[in-house]
Amino acid sequence: MCLSIPSKVVELHPDEQAVTVDTMGVKRKVSSHLLAEPLALDDYVLIHIGFVMNKIDKADAMESLALYKEIVSKLEQQEREA
Repeated sequence: MCLSIPSKVVELHPDEQAVTVDTMGVKRKVSSHLLAEPLALDDYVLIHIGFVMNKIDKADAMESLALYKEIVSKLEQQEREA
């Protein structure tokens, strides 16, 4: 099973059919070749192996990011207590 963390589009590279995304503070350039619809700054996307797979609603992205941050926080707490 593969989990995809919502990523925010922070830079467009139309000449390369690529975008730079921010995934929980980590920025990387990914391909948008597989996506039929155009992307804009501040869009949220899901990525798999370096390719944008689909665009998602901002509200859904924010809800997912909040859950991921909660998971990370709980794991860090467990590590401190171990």
